This record gives sequence, structure tokens and C-alpha cells, in this order.
Amino acid sequence: MRWRSISGLALAAGVATSQAAILQGQGDTRAGIAVLPFDNGGSYGQSKEDFEALGVGFQQMLTTELSQNPAFRVVDRSQIKSLLAEQDLGAAGRVDANTAAKVGKVVGAKYVVMGGFIDFYGDLRLDARIVNVETSEILKSIGERDKRENLYASVTKLAADVTKGVSLPALPRQAMEQRENRKVPTEAVTYYSRALLYADRGNKDKATELFKQALTVFPDYSEAKQGLQQLSQS
Repeated sequence: MRWRSISGLALAAGVATSQAAILQGQGDTRAGIAVLPFDNGGSYGQSKEDFEALGVGFQQMLTTELSQNPAFRVVDRSQIKSLLAEQDLGAAGRVDANTAAKVGKVVGAKYVVMGGFIDFYGDLRLDARIVNVETSEILKSIGERDKRENLYASVTKLAADVTKGVSLPALPRQAMEQRENRKVPTEAVTYYSRALLYADRGNKDKATELFKQALTVFPDYSEAKQGLQQLSQS
């Protein structure tokens, strides 16, 4: 993988190292983890935009689920988005394990999760690979299969698998049960994912409309509420 600005990347890596040192000095020695956008591996049965949106939707949902676990220091998706855009790595299939490790170093992560999905007319498969940033090696490959209507549940299971894959403590039992008992409808997740896509494109009005549609379907969707709040502050 050819990076457009090696010197710029090195500078960013130096900044990330300094930031990590500051965090450690403040007592935050938790393992950092970053989640890359999920690639569409060849899905059928929905619109092209819906599948494009799920790429960022799965990324954000997995990031959110991992952030529930105090064992992790989770990298915000906005940092990943900015870096991939800067290095022109947004196209599917352009990020391999070595590149993922470089991304992880820049954002101060110990692990990077690379993901992909296939939705074949409602049969959903989620796959993820956990990359060790220090060695660029793939620690583990994991996956979940279910129906599209159980999309959110598949992400919570994947988060648990990632945690196990890096040998960190699982989410406390009560917290895990609360996440598993959230019955977020797939329709709400689809609106939420499309809202993220439009927010990334800079279309605040459309993103706001879609976040509100997600809340109409699922009024307790805290992530959609947070998305609206962030738009209003940007």
C-alpha cells in the first residue's frame, strides 16, 4: 500500500505517540482499539446507498459497543474518517493488515478491527479481523451470521468476540445483558447508518432528517440522539 505523504504520516504518528504518553501520564493505560469502516463483500436485496451506509453504520455501532467496556480506550470514528480521507484510503479493499497497523499507530491504538459484511437478501454475515498494531499480524478472524432483522444483535455479539479475541475482560454481566436486551429494529439502524453517511458527506439537513426518522422508529435510540446533538453543535 502506497501512502501519499509518508512524512505527514510520520508527523501524525509522532503526535499520536505524544498524546498516548499524555494519557498514560494521566493514568490511562488501557489498550486502545480502532474500528475501520466495514467493506461490502457483495450484498444483494437493498439499495446501493443502504449498503454504502451500513459500511459506516457497522463501524460506528461496533465502536459504540466496544466503548461500553471500560477495558478499552476506543478511538473516535471521526479520527479514523479524517485519516482515511487524508490518505485517500476510503475505497473498499484498499486497506490491508499492514496499512491498518499504520492507521493504528497514528491514532495511538494497540489493536485495529477490519470488518466486512455480506447481506444476501436478508441473510447477513459479519466478519472481522483483529490486527496487532505493533506487529501488523492478524490476531484473530471472527464472524457472525444471522438474519437482517437481528442486525443490531449481531453487532453486540461481534463486540463480545472482539473483546475475547484480544484477551481483555468481558463487559460486566449486567451491562452485557442491558446491551443484549436492547431490541433496536433494523429499520432504525438503517436510518441511523444513512444519517452517518450523509453527515460524513457534509449534508447536515439530510442527516438530521434521517436521525429523526431513526428515533421515530425507535424513540430510545440514544446513539441517534447523540448524532443529532453533534450535528447541532457542528
